[in-house]
Amino acid sequence: MSMKAVVKSCMSGDTLVLRGRPGPQGQLPVERVLHIAEVTAPRLGTSQRDDEPFAFESREFLRSHAIGKEVSFTSTHSLPITDGSPRDIGAAQIGGQDIATELLKNGWAKLKEIKREATDEDIQRRTIEADAKNAGRGQWNPDGPAHRTVYHTMPNDSQGFINEWKGKPIDAIVEQVRDGTTLRVRLLLSSDMHQFINIALAGARSPRASGKEGEVAEPFGEEAKYFVETRLLQRHVSVTLLSLPTPAATPFSTLANGPAAAATLFIGTVMHPVGNIADHLVGAGLAKVVDWHAGMLAQHGGMEKLRAAEKVAKENRLKLYGAAAPVANGSGTHTPVRGISTANKAQFEGQVVRIWSGDQISVYDPEAKKERRVQLSSVRGPKTNEPKQASYAVEAKEFLRKRLIGNTVSVNVDFIRPKEGEYEERECATIRHGPTKANVAEQLIEKGLATVVRHKRDDENRSPDYDKLMAAEQTAVTDTRGLHSGKEIAVPKVVNISDTHTRANAFLAQFKRAGRVSALVDFVAAGSRFKLILSKENQSLTFVLAGIRAPRSARNPSEKSEPFGTESLEFSSRHYLQRDVEVQFDSLDKSGGFIGTMYYNKTENVALNLVREGLATVHAYSAEGLSWSKQLFEAEEEAQKEQKNIWKDYVADAVVEATDQSENGTALKADYLDVIVSDVKTSPQFSFSVQLLNNDGITTLEKLMHDFSLHHRTASGTPGFTPRNGDLVSARFSGDDGWYRAKVRKSAISKKECDVTFIDYGNQETVPFSRVRPLDPQFRSLPGQAQEARLSFVRFPDPSSEYYDEAMDRFKSLCEGRKLIANIDAREGPLLHLRLMDPSDSSSTTDPSASINSTLVREGFCIIDRKGCKYLNSYAAIQQRLRQDTEEAKRSRSGMYEFGDVSPEDD
Repeated sequence: MSMKAVVKSCMSGDTLVLRGRPGPQGQLPVERVLHIAEVTAPRLGTSQRDDEPFAFESREFLRSHAIGKEVSFTSTHSLPITDGSPRDIGAAQIGGQDIATELLKNGWAKLKEIKREATDEDIQRRTIEADAKNAGRGQWNPDGPAHRTVYHTMPNDSQGFINEWKGKPIDAIVEQVRDGTTLRVRLLLSSDMHQFINIALAGARSPRASGKEGEVAEPFGEEAKYFVETRLLQRHVSVTLLSLPTPAATPFSTLANGPAAAATLFIGTVMHPVGNIADHLVGAGLAKVVDWHAGMLAQHGGMEKLRAAEKVAKENRLKLYGAAAPVANGSGTHTPVRGISTANKAQFEGQVVRIWSGDQISVYDPEAKKERRVQLSSVRGPKTNEPKQASYAVEAKEFLRKRLIGNTVSVNVDFIRPKEGEYEERECATIRHGPTKANVAEQLIEKGLATVVRHKRDDENRSPDYDKLMAAEQTAVTDTRGLHSGKEIAVPKVVNISDTHTRANAFLAQFKRAGRVSALVDFVAAGSRFKLILSKENQSLTFVLAGIRAPRSARNPSEKSEPFGTESLEFSSRHYLQRDVEVQFDSLDKSGGFIGTMYYNKTENVALNLVREGLATVHAYSAEGLSWSKQLFEAEEEAQKEQKNIWKDYVADAVVEATDQSENGTALKADYLDVIVSDVKTSPQFSFSVQLLNNDGITTLEKLMHDFSLHHRTASGTPGFTPRNGDLVSARFSGDDGWYRAKVRKSAISKKECDVTFIDYGNQETVPFSRVRPLDPQFRSLPGQAQEARLSFVRFPDPSSEYYDEAMDRFKSLCEGRKLIANIDAREGPLLHLRLMDPSDSSSTTDPSASINSTLVREGFCIIDRKGCKYLNSYAAIQQRLRQDTEEAKRSRSGMYEFGDVSPEDD
């Protein structure tokens, strides 16, 4: 009786494995082995023996004609059952053609010897065989079989093999399906070389099938195997090898530098004409996605297709995904976050205020008005307590600091990691920054400065960019970057030079000579007290802001903070912690802390900001000696008026003076004065003093100085006199050894010297106590004749500029010691904003915009000062003239424009 079945595979040129139809409830079909009667074909080899001549060609002929097709067969003899499958000898036909006849006709099989009397059919087959032999077909080829080397076992040098063939498509034949995602394939490396390998499908894993009798398969394991067999078994496919199944992403693996053991399988892709079989398996719900394969699939775009297939399987709840939740993270979409409080939003934008480690940061949430400490989702940073990772932990933290600190980032909380042991509950988030909204975790991992957490297969709590993170890690592994380099780098030791006053004092002089020194704020102890790191020198020190006092904050739970101490600490921490700053050193405190000025972003004075916010008060004694003390006192007055923080209950005890017209945006009425520039200061910043020649003050001063000189010819010194800050005194000027009226700016009792300003000329000098006397009352009535001034509308380049000294020399040549005409364009307290004109310049008498200010701009020594001169727009004609002067300086490449337009003019 004729039966029908489908050819599952061909064991050789004369043996078929047949498969029946599936059962009514989806049961897998029964299989049987059919040996074609009356013929014999050469046998394929194994690991123990070689192929018989023409074995592969014979099998290929039968495979190409029969695989996957329906056959009609009859059994003439049954053989004992082996491996659970019935075995028969019989005849088979495909499409009405007898298989035995076709094999004989093409020379790929030979007739067996028969012991019975030959029938007509036997005679016919002998004739067919004789024709094939005479024609030299198949096995009868007179040239003999083609030489071919077949390797039936995995390559001994697995790493070398993968290095040679990685990423290259290779033609292959699937010889066995062990389970849905593990295959044995014959690689057709060339016409004379075949290599058998075991391959696991990249990106997918199916349940285990039963490998031998009595072994229980996992749910859907046999179905997954059947799914692949019906599509791939003994079909031509294209194989691309991607990796070995080693934990290659593990930092400092012992395999990083040593020889690898022979692998039992490779990982790669298997493509048939309608695509990657892994995509179809996952889409049918018969395999799950393997997350850690994302790296090797990244450059081929394979992970996106697998995620799309996974999404379809989950939405339709197919097979393995029958009880699936909504689409898992890893596909690039966010799901609602369980466990997050109503006070905290899952998505927000905020400023990064602290980097805790290579995988944790703090972000200030402006809506919640608090800092939120978050862990980078699915990221594990290097550990500082691991010697091999310590240097990379420092590097990872610095990587995040340079990119994130102080910047606004987008935060998406992906999940809440519950409290576990000593670890607190933590929000795990994806942090995106910059105009492209790049994922900083991906950048960190790609540099080899962190690794990806291997989540459990069904763990949905992970980064939405998990696949990209895995791809980034694969890049780092391939390029042996950072943690994956296998290198152990020593962490530089940072020396604390503020541990004692004696040690700190040894460095003070060189710091003062250096001017501004670059540093990193490593810790904020109080609003005005910081721990700084000098990275180039590998030194740390304590730094205290000069001229101010911030309220103290509690150092431990048993202490109580002073009013606004906590707010002052939080302000400094939020704005300056882990920022790059510049500091100038002035002196030391008793404990070895350095006292000086700190600048953020080159120009932002930290002490001024604290005072302006009402979070510190001015320490008058120390502030007097600062070149910017005037700004400090004005900032405090501003905070007092606005009743900010410390000054919230402050009531002014003086009447606020009327505001100058210029501050209200109206130009002052022209007021031309005869002046003489009596002093020019170039350090630490530019300023000058003038004497007004239009009033009786100069005449009175001349008489006073005559009497003053006579007085000091006969007056004797006052033994033991100790001048105090703010005292009016008589001081001897080193320039001419004469006595002049002066005011003490800062008195150093230990050094027996003081800094003074000569109030009638503006000069400043440090003089010993021996050259200072109390000012006789008869000389106190006349106010100081020197007035502090600055140029209207313009400013000089920063003192650090290479053009600053040249600009100072030019100003002195035009102004110092000369009688000039000045117009007061604005008043800033006692400071006069002056437009200076040379009376010998005829143009200044006809053009009010012609001035020394204009000349300095035209010669490239000054730029328009829009920020410092807010009244500028009130003087339209002068502003237009200064713009023309600027353009002229640029065209002629004068002064600071000699190399082009590099002016920092304010907009």
